[in-house]
Amino acid sequence: MAKKKEDVPEWVSNEIQTAKFEKPVSVTKSGYVLEIYEEDEKIDAQLYEPVEDGRHIVTMDLPKKIKSTELEKGAVYEFTFDSLKAPLSKKTVEYLSKEKEIEMSAIYQFELKSLELLDDGSSGSVDVEAE
Repeated sequence: MAKKKEDVPEWVSNEIQTAKFEKPVSVTKSGYVLEIYEEDEKIDAQLYEPVEDGRHIVTMDLPKKIKSTELEKGAVYEFTFDSLKAPLSKKTVEYLSKEKEIEMSAIYQFELKSLELLDDGSSGSVDVEAE
């Protein structure tokens, strides 16, 4: 029986799952909430300026102090978050590029620290901080 085309070798899967993240870098960017995942305590945010790898859409983990029910989809926020990077080995980067046509040299994780509501169409401003 032939392997499925989308299967990746175990060594690639293991490297991705056990990736070691470097020290977090604090980043502040504005954008808006695209999607809220209440069960997972995560959000997808569309940022006006790209993050390090060029993406404008990122998934951020919410800290316990920020409740997903307090956030508004489409409202403009200033997000302050930690960006964590786990570089992949040259062998894995080459495999993903040649075999899967995926250009990826690192895995990123984003952890929201605080956000400030900049524009919701009203005159008030809301400031939500994580401890």
